[in-house]
Amino acid sequence: MTSAHQKSAPTASKSYRTIDLVTIATLGVAFGVIYWGWGKVYEAPSETLGLIYPPLKGLTASPWLIAGVLGGLILRKPGAAFATEFVAAAVSTLVLGGTQWGWTVLASGLVQGLGAELAFLLFAYRRWTLGTACLSGALAGAFEAVYEWFSYYPDWAFDHKVAYLGFFTLSGIVVAGIGSWLLVRALGRAGVLDAFPAGRDLAGED
Repeated sequence: MTSAHQKSAPTASKSYRTIDLVTIATLGVAFGVIYWGWGKVYEAPSETLGLIYPPLKGLTASPWLIAGVLGGLILRKPGAAFATEFVAAAVSTLVLGGTQWGWTVLASGLVQGLGAELAFLLFAYRRWTLGTACLSGALAGAFEAVYEWFSYYPDWAFDHKVAYLGFFTLSGIVVAGIGSWLLVRALGRAGVLDAFPAGRDLAGED
């Protein structure tokens, strides 16, 4: 299957199989633990950048956006990006003692998941390109940044809020968008995704 064909190929079946649900759960648990771990160490780089220019903190938050983009790219089904991101947020909240942000992490998972999902919805679940992955990461970051305007940084000046939105969106594109797209390609070429359209498409490129 050529790359051009992959871009315009019809969407896979919208019905969920057992393996799809298991994959959402597996990715959610794995990234929930990763999210929890990043929450324990991210403050040092975040606060360091914040001393230079407070909105630069947005560059350190993109690891929390990966699960949704990755789930959407692998499963290619409506709701997959949102569900994977929200499950990851729930796991990071409920296990291993939770995080310093408590239950607000669930709100972030909801917002980030909606942003990640919207990118795939805009293309009617038919395009699985690098551009779509980047848009998914960008929207996940943008949605979360706006949420944090009101939840974490209500006293910031508007120019700081806009800058934070820009940095958060940029980091979402690079880390969650490009990073997830590269990870899917690596997993597909390794044969891990043979049960999914993403894996079969990559196999057809070889």
